Amino acid sequence: FCYLASKLRPMCLSTGTILHPLCVKYPPSTKYRRCFLTELIKKHESTAAEPLDELYDTLADILNEEECTHCYKNYLLPTGECVTLSENVAIVSGGTTGLVTWDAALHLAEWAAETSVVFSNRTVLELGSGIGFTGIAICKTCNPKTYIFSDYHPCVLKQLTENIRLNGFVLEPEATQPNYQKPKLIVAELDWGSVTEKQLLDLQPEVIIAADVVYDPEIILALVGMLQKLSTFRADSKVPEVYIAFTIRNPDTYHLFQAELGRYKIGIGWQIIPAHSNSVFLYDMQPNVTILQLFI
Repeated sequence: FCYLASKLRPMCLSTGTILHPLCVKYPPSTKYRRCFLTELIKKHESTAAEPLDELYDTLADILNEEECTHCYKNYLLPTGECVTLSENVAIVSGGTTGLVTWDAALHLAEWAAETSVVFSNRTVLELGSGIGFTGIAICKTCNPKTYIFSDYHPCVLKQLTENIRLNGFVLEPEATQPNYQKPKLIVAELDWGSVTEKQLLDLQPEVIIAADVVYDPEIILALVGMLQKLSTFRADSKVPEVYIAFTIRNPDTYHLFQAELGRYKIGIGWQIIPAHSNSVFLYDMQPNVTILQLFI
């Protein structure tokens, strides 16, 4: 903030921050803008600089705004491109936690950007895509051939579809012309508890990823059961690579996931992926995120 106050004083600080064209077009939550601008004013005043009336006028306008259930978040990628998402303000809404972006999704996207060869020109299936951050980031940075977003909750699928279009992509089968775009993007409704081996085989994934899907015992059982069905790919030697990123909130849940991976007759092996070196996105605090590569 002090840096902003010293460098942006000749122009309006609010124009360079919350009134930036990107933030005007896709505004963050009212609460976030109010807190940010209040802190910015405090830091600016602490420099003994000349007061900027537009800062106070902008704050007054924000204080008069009504809180909305939705907001936008803009994430800048290493390439300079931006991922813009419509997200819910509440962590839980509509009976799901899938309408916000979680830290493991950011972490997985950072790792993907550093290891783009894993995804380049390959068919990627994402389990539990939520509102789409990881997949959209990978599509913009890693050049996959086909990217299949998947989830089950109808509200999540609706918002996911909106966010994909918001970022300039066209979904199949909307792209009627051959090779209309690369990658080819698909949104699939996928229920882990009832999905069949044929459904999974029809998707023909070469890489499977998921972020923040290891947080509840029931979900873990359904996830591992589906991963076991994927082991049928061994018959034609087209075993997909599998990467799961998750925040370790409860060690018991993490240990349950590891135990379930080894329960079946054909166990699922795993190894921890070393932490990536480049932190691109801002976190409230550095999360305890782990990425496992699974061997099905």
